[in-house]
Amino acid sequence: MIQGLGFDRTGWNPVVSALRRHFRLILMDNRGSGASDGSARPFAVQDLARDAVAVLDAAGVRRPHVLGASLGGMVAQEVAIGFPERVDRLVLACTTPGWPSGFPMPAASLRLLARTRTLSPEAAVRRHVENALSPKTPENDPALVERLVRHELMHPSDRAGWSALNGAGARYYGGTRQTRIRARTLVLQGSDDTVVDPRNGTLLAQRIPEAELVVLPGLGHLFFWERPSALTEPVVAFLKGPRR
Repeated sequence: MIQGLGFDRTGWNPVVSALRRHFRLILMDNRGSGASDGSARPFAVQDLARDAVAVLDAAGVRRPHVLGASLGGMVAQEVAIGFPERVDRLVLACTTPGWPSGFPMPAASLRLLARTRTLSPEAAVRRHVENALSPKTPENDPALVERLVRHELMHPSDRAGWSALNGAGARYYGGTRQTRIRARTLVLQGSDDTVVDPRNGTLLAQRIPEAELVVLPGLGHLFFWERPSALTEPVVAFLKGPRR
């Protein structure tokens, strides 16, 4: 399970208990986040994919299912493209095929990223949390906003690590290489995502042979926090379903 920008492995907390009833989980921190060291040089999504394969090697796991969200979804794509023999089934959540062949990040999110360094740490966390949820969620479920803000403040991102990961995602060039993915694939996409243009979910499902697309109405980028079952139920059904 590979998380996105701003989260370490604890970003999966809302879904871990439900998934552990069915699977052995391998959680990792991307370089520069959580307990992982940073990098003295710039790195790319392909480097993060090699990190993920190194984690599998260390765990003694040859061919797992791979799930990635947001930036982690880009990494998961690269694992499936570059190391096809290491992926059984693939789940891509709230992610993009990369530039320039995908739809760009919505303008409001780009402006927020540009302003992040000028905000206090707590203000930056709150703004990113609110932006990553469905526009209706902060009003309808303010307790979730506060829970996410507390979580992020308890697990702060290293600024240099955050910037390096953000740069890797911004430079990611997936092109149409997703057509080379041979793992059976599930794409999950919230309809109200304001971080990743929701049309990218459709692009991925069209490019990956025989991929399945599940659009989650009324949910945002962090749909697995807004409604954990929106991830766990389709993932369990997909991964435990019959093989081709």
